[in-house]
Amino acid sequence: MRRLRVSLQTKILGLVLLMAFLIIVMLTSYFMMLESRQVEEQKGRLALEMSKTVASMPTIVQAFQQKDPAKTIAPLAEKIRKQTGAEFIVVGNTKGIRYSHPLKNHIGKKMVGGDNERAILKGESYISKADGSLGPSLRGKTPIYDDSGKIIGVVSVGYMLHDINQQMNHRMMKVGIVALIALLFAVFGSTLLARDIRKDTMGLEPFEIAALYKEKRAILHAVKEGIIAIDPDGFITTMNQPAKKLLHIHGSVRHTKVDEWIPASIFYDVLHSKRPKMDQEIVWKKQNLIVNSTPILNDRGEVAGVVASFRDRSEIERMINTLSEVRKYSEDLRAQSHEYTNKLHVISGLLQLGAYDEVVMFIQEETKNLQSQQKRVFENIKDAKVQAILLGKLGKASEKKIVFDIDPNSSLQPLPNQISLSQLIIIIGNLLDNAFEAVSQSEAPAVLFFATDIGEDIIFEITDIGIGMDEKMINQLFKRGFTTKNGEGQRGFGLANVSQAVHELGGFIEVHSKVGKGATFTIYLPKTKGED
Repeated sequence: MRRLRVSLQTKILGLVLLMAFLIIVMLTSYFMMLESRQVEEQKGRLALEMSKTVASMPTIVQAFQQKDPAKTIAPLAEKIRKQTGAEFIVVGNTKGIRYSHPLKNHIGKKMVGGDNERAILKGESYISKADGSLGPSLRGKTPIYDDSGKIIGVVSVGYMLHDINQQMNHRMMKVGIVALIALLFAVFGSTLLARDIRKDTMGLEPFEIAALYKEKRAILHAVKEGIIAIDPDGFITTMNQPAKKLLHIHGSVRHTKVDEWIPASIFYDVLHSKRPKMDQEIVWKKQNLIVNSTPILNDRGEVAGVVASFRDRSEIERMINTLSEVRKYSEDLRAQSHEYTNKLHVISGLLQLGAYDEVVMFIQEETKNLQSQQKRVFENIKDAKVQAILLGKLGKASEKKIVFDIDPNSSLQPLPNQISLSQLIIIIGNLLDNAFEAVSQSEAPAVLFFATDIGEDIIFEITDIGIGMDEKMINQLFKRGFTTKNGEGQRGFGLANVSQAVHELGGFIEVHSKVGKGATFTIYLPKTKGED
């Protein structure tokens, strides 16, 4: 079942509005509760204070001594009620008989509500709620004392609960309007926030960003080149595993200065120039690295960082050398094919001239030589890779009129898997080519190849009867760029590549040579991987 995708804007709007709504509802309810209590407390305190004031008025106290107290008390109480805005001011005696009331026909009747006992019996002043003759009301009750301190009556000042509720509703309406305005601002603000976030994410939803992040991580760790990205301040934001391997770094390096791990000029130059720099070569921890740096630009064209890729030059050189040696091997095979073509042309010419006896002798001689060479290749050398290289070189030697002989004492079984064809081409191919060139000016050019795997090592020996070398030349023979040959083009890399390939296989090379007496190169390769 496909999961329902909700857009980021909808999530933000929904979350912000829900939170804002809950907060506003809670705050509004709290303020309304406080407002309701405050209004009720204010009215209650006002009623209580008015009742105390009326109860302490001398006129009211003295009126209780008169024959008809209501005649004095009723007009005064009504006057005070109108001036203060109270709903009623009722003055009664200890039996609860009214001496004042807003409705004159209620004067002389018993007070309603049943909440006079605390004032008359205990002499307390208090606030109470009761259902009186005018309806439910909030009242302030205070006893009336005569000059001797005796309770002679009670004053009740009240406000109708209906009016108090209307006042509270009016105030709550104001609070509700403020809450509604706040909610509208929350809607507006959350909409702007969602749009701004969507703009920052380039219109991508969170699940799309997560997918891109996963793809980025997979791509970064899948490529063989080392990759480092930094922000404008020079702090590392991304580094893949090949980069850590090249720079010998362990653990996380995020948010650390790039200066701590690699020469930072390759990054800062691009940061300042805003231009990419390609194929820069640096040496770091005995490694030759080729670096390509590119600026990261934002929508405004400002530099937001730099990303650089690293390659180990030695790996590139090894690949180039391997391709070069494979090309040489292909040329050797073409030379062999060319030599056979020439021989076929000779046979064709002899046949056209009718020299049939010479044709038979030529074919027998070539067959004898070929059978002798191939017998040694296929019977003594059992490894197909070495066989292929030797067959190619036999053709090349035949074309150059060089005697290339394989020692009949050679004995070689299939080589271990750790010795690859490309490494054999580099080692055997280069040494044989050098031997062919060394004997090219000799009167009787000859090269001898010997191979054996008897013992713990695999041994290849190539001997030429050429010009030879002195001890000084032998000491520099495997240095990259050193050569004894003349001619255009890059030279001095063949033997350096041979030395590197032998070293990678854990072996070593011996060279014996004297000027004018040729040279012998002996290669020792361990059968077991990891041996030196």
